[in-house]
Amino acid sequence: MKLATLKDGSRDGQLAVVSRDLATAHYATGIAAKMQQVLDDWGFISPQLQDLYDTLNQGKARHAFPFDPAQCMAPLPRAYQWADGSAFINHVELVRAARNSEVPKSFYEDPLMYQGGSDDFLGPTDDAFFLTEDWGIDFEAEVAVVTGDVKMGATPDQALEGVRLVMLANDWSLRNLIPNELAKGFGFFQSKPATAFSPVAVTPDELGDAWQGGRVHLTLQSSWNGRKVGMCDAGPEMTFSFGQLIAHIAKTRNVRAGSIVGSGTVSNKGVDNGSGKTEWPKGYSCIAEKRAIETIQDGKPSTEFMKFGDTIKLEMKGKDGQSVFGTIEQKVAKP
Repeated sequence: MKLATLKDGSRDGQLAVVSRDLATAHYATGIAAKMQQVLDDWGFISPQLQDLYDTLNQGKARHAFPFDPAQCMAPLPRAYQWADGSAFINHVELVRAARNSEVPKSFYEDPLMYQGGSDDFLGPTDDAFFLTEDWGIDFEAEVAVVTGDVKMGATPDQALEGVRLVMLANDWSLRNLIPNELAKGFGFFQSKPATAFSPVAVTPDELGDAWQGGRVHLTLQSSWNGRKVGMCDAGPEMTFSFGQLIAHIAKTRNVRAGSIVGSGTVSNKGVDNGSGKTEWPKGYSCIAEKRAIETIQDGKPSTEFMKFGDTIKLEMKGKDGQSVFGTIEQKVAKP
């Protein structure tokens, strides 16, 4: 099924069920008012939502209305936890190579992860506000999951069973703030502003055989200022599955229902064009990666970060060509 949270003037919005084709929606009133309620009592509430979803898809829901992504908040407008991994090791390799730094062996065995702010998320069409362009504004196209309860010490297989919903994320980054923050030895903070999520979150069964091994085997499309810059495959090159990422969190703590876990920037390896030069036919899912490629090839980056007025659109289509999660469409703006 597909779920969304619609704006109603409150912090947590109003839960709605959305049709498979993203054309219509129906409030979940009488079943659950908020997304967190569903996650807290998944076994009891989700079957009732599934029944409403089936009725909606059959065109028999009495109070259905047109679905408008512009009325959406993030599916889970604020969460108990937002932990973002870096599961695509190619992204790490490129960024490290651009500064002549080797990737430690441990990075291939133990995922990188940071804990971001989860008290303030952006809706899929909300403007992204920044005080200055000097911060190095960058988008990051990612896949994310929302969990139920996962016990401390869970194996990757056990952790994967805790995945309740899948969605897309735009994990905004302020690249020019990152070096000084990392130099302090305490990780990201100011360099990671509010993250945006897709209009709908879907249960893994909606993905069919595209959901394999805790990975989404579909193409994540990124369009910057109307120009398609990324057509990256989110499946085979994901070094660490969502089961592994969740198990990484659960090594020393319980993971509670309503935790969001991100994949990190979706990234694909380049290919040799036959003349000894590497090309990246699938493009990129963040500007930092494009700049890393330019530095490796030309000695310096030439692509600038985002400016006020720039737009970014992220979308993932199923094998039937239809949008799975709806689109994240945001504009960079000055408050």
